[in-house]
Amino acid sequence: MSIGAARELALEIAERMGALGKVSVARFFSGAALIAGGVQFGFVMRGSLYLRVDDKTRTGFESMGAKPFNYAGRSRRVTVASYYEAPADILEDDETLNHWAAAAHRAALAARRQDASKRKRPASRKRVAGRPLNKASSPV
Repeated sequence: MSIGAARELALEIAERMGALGKVSVARFFSGAALIAGGVQFGFVMRGSLYLRVDDKTRTGFESMGAKPFNYAGRSRRVTVASYYEAPADILEDDETLNHWAAAAHRAALAARRQDASKRKRPASRKRVAGRPLNKASSPV
């Protein structure tokens, strides 16, 4: 599937996701990303919709026979366990699609918050009165 065809499919799917509000489509490698509220929660690649999963939603995808996104790397097959292919049943009904898309969006938001908390800077060391923090700041 070409990038243009992936974008067209992503636009069609995004239009059906009214429950999430405005869903935008952006280029994403050789496919198209689905973004709501500034957070990517899915993408279309190779003619399939992939949605963000977490520990709560992964089992639902697996119970429907869905597999995680994967691609051929230079020396091995790479599996991206945070995105699963949406089963055809999900795409057949707008209400079901919106339910799964909302869960994917929540998973993406939670992952973003978790990543942000990992990136916080450690607290700076407190200076003891009369002692420099390091030799470089010593007036000697």
